[in-house]
Amino acid sequence: MNNTVISVSGENAYNVIVGRGLLGELAATLGAGLQKVMLIYPQGFEASAEEIRASLAETGLQAYALEVPTGEDAKRIEVAAFCWQQLGSLDFTRSDAIIGFGGGAVTDLAGFVAATWLRGVKFIAVPTTLLGMVDAAIGGKTAVNTAEGKNLVGVFHAPTAVLVDLDTLQTLPRNELLAGFGEVVKYGFIADERILEIIEADLVLATDINSDEFREIVERCIAIKASVVGEDFKESGLREILNYGHTLGHAIELNERYQWRHGAAVSIGMMFVAELARLAGRLSDEVVDRHRAILTSLGLPTQYRASEFEKVLAAMQRDKKSRAGALRFVVLDDIAKPTIMNAPTNEMLFAAYQEIAE
Repeated sequence: MNNTVISVSGENAYNVIVGRGLLGELAATLGAGLQKVMLIYPQGFEASAEEIRASLAETGLQAYALEVPTGEDAKRIEVAAFCWQQLGSLDFTRSDAIIGFGGGAVTDLAGFVAATWLRGVKFIAVPTTLLGMVDAAIGGKTAVNTAEGKNLVGVFHAPTAVLVDLDTLQTLPRNELLAGFGEVVKYGFIADERILEIIEADLVLATDINSDEFREIVERCIAIKASVVGEDFKESGLREILNYGHTLGHAIELNERYQWRHGAAVSIGMMFVAELARLAGRLSDEVVDRHRAILTSLGLPTQYRASEFEKVLAAMQRDKKSRAGALRFVVLDDIAKPTIMNAPTNEMLFAAYQEIAE
């Protein structure tokens, strides 16, 4: 099957290229005029990273590879500082480039480093997880975590391109793939019911990385993200809908010291806001039940510990969507009809939490 090119429009336009065997096209994607390139990759990817570095070096580039921790451990300011130190010692200039190769946490980190080094250098994202492909690597939101919360320190920095090579999923553990479906389901509920229908029709094909159905799901998710971020790059309005399920999801991740997979936390977060919308009289029982059925079929959690309400409520108060101390949630009025719920009472939040409490 040929490559699919999905364009992100706007002032920071670029292409997301979806296909197989795309790693060989990295040098061409970087473009002319570069001297140096730094490949930032996670532990466990040494062999692939060296293969990519060597192929870039063969084109005449001074190519380097820098290993960082896996998962959310990569998104620490200390790791970013380590990357800055390496770039400085190698005399990286504004005419050089950074490649983020790995899951969403690594592309977040690499993008943040690219955005902050010399106030911004060229960046290409090469996501190797489903989560990274459909969400984290697209849109130019880069960040690191702090003790106070997730993604609270960051900057908007559009990539030059995103290469979505489906072949890189071949070694992805099954539980990591299914965790990525937390974000996939999000897109189905906020924008494209066809995604939900593919999952419901045949779960095996929908989650088979070699199937046409899986590729269709990935491309539909990317198209939604591209459309939204092309219209609202800096999250001043429309882009907030991409945070469906993320307010509680991020609070759970913080409460679990980032040991939970992002998609699993977002799954519970979606279930929570579905129940919140139902309590507010905005969402039907049928759509709420559909959330639970689809997420459960994928092996994703829909409940969280009853005893943790006060902790996650405190964490949610620091959510970046909050305004003047008031919580704001992305909720649904129906499938593909997202909206914002402003300042629900603590009583309503508690009641919705009871519906997902273990």
